[in-house]
Amino acid sequence: MRTTLKRGIGRSGVSGDGNGNGTPTLPPAAVTPMSRYRQPDPPPRSKLGWAGRILLWAIGVIVVLAAALAGGAYLYFNREVSAVAAHTADVKIAQKRLSIPLPGQPAIALIAGYDYRTSEAKGTPSRSDTIMLLRADPQQNAISMLSFPRDMVVDVTCPGKPTFRGKINAAYAECGARGTLETVKDLTGLPINYLITVNFHGFRQIVDKLGGVWMDVDRRYYNKNTGTAATDYSDIDLHAGYQRLDGADALSFVRFRHTDSDFYRVIRQQEFVKALKQQIQDNFSPLKLPGIVGAITKNVEVGVGGGGGLTGKTVLSYALFAYGLPAGHFFQAKIQGLTGYSDVTTSDQNLQDAIRDFTTPDVSAAAKATDVTLGRKIKSAAPIPQKTTLLVLNGNGVTGSAATAGYQFARRGYEIVVPPSGKPANAPTFDYFHSTVYYNPARAGAKAAATAVANLFGDADVAVLPSTIAAYGSMLVAVVGQTFHGSIAPAPVDDTPKPQKANVFFDPEMSHDLVRDAQRKLPFKAMVPSVMERSSVPDMEEPNRVYWLDKKHRALRLVYRTGGIEYWGIEETDWLDAPILAGKDSTHILRGRPYDLYYSGPHLHMVVLRWNGASYWVVNTLQDSLSNETMLAIAKGLRTYRG
Repeated sequence: MRTTLKRGIGRSGVSGDGNGNGTPTLPPAAVTPMSRYRQPDPPPRSKLGWAGRILLWAIGVIVVLAAALAGGAYLYFNREVSAVAAHTADVKIAQKRLSIPLPGQPAIALIAGYDYRTSEAKGTPSRSDTIMLLRADPQQNAISMLSFPRDMVVDVTCPGKPTFRGKINAAYAECGARGTLETVKDLTGLPINYLITVNFHGFRQIVDKLGGVWMDVDRRYYNKNTGTAATDYSDIDLHAGYQRLDGADALSFVRFRHTDSDFYRVIRQQEFVKALKQQIQDNFSPLKLPGIVGAITKNVEVGVGGGGGLTGKTVLSYALFAYGLPAGHFFQAKIQGLTGYSDVTTSDQNLQDAIRDFTTPDVSAAAKATDVTLGRKIKSAAPIPQKTTLLVLNGNGVTGSAATAGYQFARRGYEIVVPPSGKPANAPTFDYFHSTVYYNPARAGAKAAATAVANLFGDADVAVLPSTIAAYGSMLVAVVGQTFHGSIAPAPVDDTPKPQKANVFFDPEMSHDLVRDAQRKLPFKAMVPSVMERSSVPDMEEPNRVYWLDKKHRALRLVYRTGGIEYWGIEETDWLDAPILAGKDSTHILRGRPYDLYYSGPHLHMVVLRWNGASYWVVNTLQDSLSNETMLAIAKGLRTYRG
């Protein structure tokens, strides 16, 4: 008969008895600090502008190409990596407050984008209008982003100064990078391992040296500053559609917020980061390398937890990780419920939900969402934790390590098995370096369950249960190795959307004239959407546009505005291998036609039909506000224009 342990501390807290399985260590209670608040004068708004981010992994993707070149490329690579290591007093001081990154564990980077104009008086504080967290998770094989609107009101923490209530971008103006770092750490409670500061003075130069960045622009953006109150913000002149943006246009796009809000601007910034990664990965020429790296090293600085300095090995490891990231494993966490314009606020629950999404991305979200959208039963290879029995053994000789791990797995719902009375919870040896999860091959779903447990350990191996280890009737046996640091990874939140009816209506005439006007300019057969989102109408400013893509391909963009004043579109082109089409999650044959699905987390962001030598894309709003079922219904409703 086996003995099991249910949730809670209960019997998982086995006392130390010399068998290496002593009392687990529990997290300490939170400490509540005393703070004094004041409202500072808002930092002056930037006229130069601020922009998207050049991230650690993006830098790595660039410089790793240099390392691949022949001859002296390796020395060149290491020289340029050294150039972006912490070298200013500000970043050197701040990096002392970073957490040391642990091998095989998720790492978090804080990106602080600032701008400073040489024409300003000495001592004028720089503005940090871009604040974003980037998390690389080798356990889930995922990258996630979380951005903070610059006008978000928070407790601003400045080491050596009283805490005050103000906009989050005031932290940098008040005490530099360490102010932004401490403010974000206190706001989120997350350990931060890297600090990346970006001077946006060279942003346009970097984008231009890349050859521009291909992006999908959701609608018409236009303003000409004539000095009147109605136009008193930066110039912008962008048309809707998929296009290559040069440095000036990219800067205009990512800093725009004047007819929507800071929330939409944050989304545009994140879209730029994704497009930048795609551009570097798929359309990079080694001939451009010296100019790009030169622009980066003049404008980027990287602080590393532990103060050991940035190494070429570190950059290469993150670069290769990002380069090989599977489709659908790049996540954009969003802070919901933001209200206000000059002073932006949200509830603490909304913030905690965003942090949860950021730290626990559901890498199976796209597959599960597809099953729901297509009306299929969701398949799960691994049994749920409540139906998985797990024996945890000590394999490293550290007292309490197995009990600590067992306690944490019990809290996740796993049914913990303990040895019969008098039997020690030890592996045959204490020389396990990596943790290992063994499974009983005779039990259905055991291997998949072992993989799920190994992912929670982070760097555990998976193997068939050997005869030398007694399982005591358990499906799995986890042997804790030396790389176990006292905690398991957060459990991914199941973001599978609920099935819902497509919010559409049938109206093939709404767009007929728009397509008719465009067809004579196109070398391929255009398609007319016969199914529309229920609240949508053609955009009044730019409902349709025919244009050249990359000077080789023709394209038609149809733009629609929802009742909530958001924009979605349909792109039609004979460019079948555009960069944006490289990252599909899956392909499905529906009614005899192939549809490629592209997800952002659980949200269907784009559906692409390839048909008769052309591709037809249905593109969701910036917020992905159209349901998955609605997106698919619109795509399936595309009909060839008959004249």
